[in-house]
Amino acid sequence: MAELITGSSGFIGRRLCQFGTRALVRRPVGMPGEIIGDLLDAGSLQRACMAIGTVFHCAGYADAGKGTDPESHWRINFEGTRNLVEAAGANGVRCFVFLSSIKAMAEPGEECIDEDWPGEPDTPYGRAKRAAEEAVLDAGAKYGMHVVNLRLAVVYGRGGRGNLERMARAIRAGWFPPLPETGSRRSLVHVDDVVAAMRLVADAPVANGRTYIVADPMAYSGREIYDAIRAALGLPPTRWRVPVGALRAAARLNGRLAEIVERLVGSACYSPGRIERELGFRARVDLASGLREMLGDPCV
Repeated sequence: MAELITGSSGFIGRRLCQFGTRALVRRPVGMPGEIIGDLLDAGSLQRACMAIGTVFHCAGYADAGKGTDPESHWRINFEGTRNLVEAAGANGVRCFVFLSSIKAMAEPGEECIDEDWPGEPDTPYGRAKRAAEEAVLDAGAKYGMHVVNLRLAVVYGRGGRGNLERMARAIRAGWFPPLPETGSRRSLVHVDDVVAAMRLVADAPVANGRTYIVADPMAYSGREIYDAIRAALGLPPTRWRVPVGALRAAARLNGRLAEIVERLVGSACYSPGRIERELGFRARVDLASGLREMLGDPCV
């Protein structure tokens, strides 16, 4: 049976669409096999899920900052996911794979955490994703459907529009300062590894009803990421660095900088150990190769 992808025009969805699957779109865009539907229109989702074997749910409201619109997160990321997984189950869809986020978990602080880390997410985005995960698992039990939640670390690669891509543009332009080495650990994952994990869990019976973190087994400090981006751009290494105290002092003067500074010098480490043990999955794209692909190296 056919596969249905939501978010087919997005960063990850576009990579999946290379496999010739059907795309759920809100308005006609000329994609082969496109199906018109909206996550907030349950009737359109019932029609979209007819004669579908697997749903890969990539769509969502992706702004994960603390100051973003809670209502939009709840309606799109939770209610939209619940509408879709219910439509999938009611139409006999065999498998439903949901792209969640590490933000569906409590913040790790300086720990490197796994799926069993206690606590609740502290952002509207994270709370909506966590509720959506629960809706997916409930629908799987209700309909006897193979369901899997994937909590993605920061995803990067060519065509992405996240913090890593913005950081690379700033370094290339010459105005991003050299970061200090704080010993922080930040988890990343290349988009090609995300697609591989999605394909794997869709076909693995042991993955049914499970929630997995998907991340590079290596976590990197902000300084290591900075140096790797410079190398991928063909720029020489820098010997100087901005002291961490100076960065945090700037954050105290401007509250909006506090979250940005913490992302640069703090930790956000997540272990992919569960998916490695249970499914034998291991992210294969190392940071240097992934950054070359992201920046358009033709040899990658």
